[in-house]
Amino acid sequence: MTAGPPSEGRRVLTIAAFAATFMQGVNISIPNAALPHMQGTLSMADDQIGWIFTSYVTAGIVVLPMTRWLAGRFGRKALFQWSIAVFAAGLVFDVLARTSTQFVLARIIQGAASGPLGPLALALLLDVQPPARHAQVGVTHAACTLLGISSGPPLGGWLSDYHGWHSIFYVSLPLVGFVFLAMALWLPEKKAERNPHFDFFGWAAFSLGIVGLQMLLDRGERLEWFAAPEIWVEAIAAALGFYLFVIHVLTAQAHFLDKALFRDRNFVLSVIMVFAAGFVLLPTLALTSPMLEELFGYPVDTTGYMAIPRGVALVGALMLAGRMPARVDNRVPLLIGMALVAYANWRMLGYSPAMDWRPVAIAGLLQGLGLGILLPALGRAAFSTLDRKFHPDGAALFNLSRLYGSTIGIAVVQIFFYGNTQAMHLALAKDLTPYRAAAHGLAQAAGPTLARFNEMVTGQAATVAIIGQFKILMLAVLAVSPLVALLRAPRSANR
Repeated sequence: MTAGPPSEGRRVLTIAAFAATFMQGVNISIPNAALPHMQGTLSMADDQIGWIFTSYVTAGIVVLPMTRWLAGRFGRKALFQWSIAVFAAGLVFDVLARTSTQFVLARIIQGAASGPLGPLALALLLDVQPPARHAQVGVTHAACTLLGISSGPPLGGWLSDYHGWHSIFYVSLPLVGFVFLAMALWLPEKKAERNPHFDFFGWAAFSLGIVGLQMLLDRGERLEWFAAPEIWVEAIAAALGFYLFVIHVLTAQAHFLDKALFRDRNFVLSVIMVFAAGFVLLPTLALTSPMLEELFGYPVDTTGYMAIPRGVALVGALMLAGRMPARVDNRVPLLIGMALVAYANWRMLGYSPAMDWRPVAIAGLLQGLGLGILLPALGRAAFSTLDRKFHPDGAALFNLSRLYGSTIGIAVVQIFFYGNTQAMHLALAKDLTPYRAAAHGLAQAAGPTLARFNEMVTGQAATVAIIGQFKILMLAVLAVSPLVALLRAPRSANR
């Protein structure tokens, strides 16, 4: 920025950039605690719940790589304002939706508009802050995103319980208005590039693979997998997209991602590990709230409050980790973070309807603490040996991996949950027949009593199945933990 805004404008723009980042994060998770209210209004089946999250995040993943090209083509100020305006339209469409299909389409619009907000906000913060504060700005920006994600459940639970689920989307509109006005009044215009280059073929192949795989996972269980032609189409689209993308990156002169990124061992290993961290981050929220509300009988607002320790621990650990001395071997916080996340998920295996709020709060606090230590350590590992000229593309791929890990994680746990629920129901109910019930002296066993027993069996099967998904999340973290040993130690740690 050649002619920056005055000091007052810098302060306003800094607040606006953090507000946009927070808003992007909070809208990922704010529907979480409000799901029971939303399901009834939108006629949304249980196996469609994950679409609320995956539609938003996947749309953002597809648009995010275009941010630099769009900013160069139309100007950063125009892109920022258009993103905010379309995001606001998505919020309004969320409120107006009357069916699950309409709501998912609204979330796609909202998610697509949110894609550029994170990179634009970070670029703006780096412009208005002095170079000496850039490292702290990066950590604070990441903390703001995670604070938004962590604040969503308690905020959404309270609002939906007292003001209806539509209010969880209205609450973002004042922030949207403030950010839009701040950008309009104080953000200087940057000249658009005359002919900015963008690899449309690489982006299209990448997007085809991402969207095809996500739709396959989201809709496979409902359509009985490859018994439906749609699943075959999505599987072929995903395979073709990823195949063309890999071939294009390896052979094309001007490509979507520079293949030199994949020659850096630390970067590649960190991208794999941050995918696993994302695999745990959102799916835990997607599993916990429905379990507490529908199976354990907790009120919606109480469920939201139970998520507060996780958010506080995550953001607090993230801020402290940003101040870690450079001489500390980065592999130490990586292992500590992974151990805490795995231990937290192990504790979640002990959840039961008879417990009070404390096991949930303790497990959430431990997981938040672990993720808050793990994520910045992964960021340091990813860029510790990567050439600076690859940092912009590396940062985009690193963030994409975390986000896509979350969408894949949600889809995978939903698949296993519904499959295991059916299997567990069959196992528990195989001896529950009118004749056996009558033999045990149960009056009218073939009528209401048997129906009540079936309801109890269904609840027990769902409880066992949903708790079992925490084991998948625990194993995902443990599976990538040996990769820490393959990282090159920072030079400062060897001195």
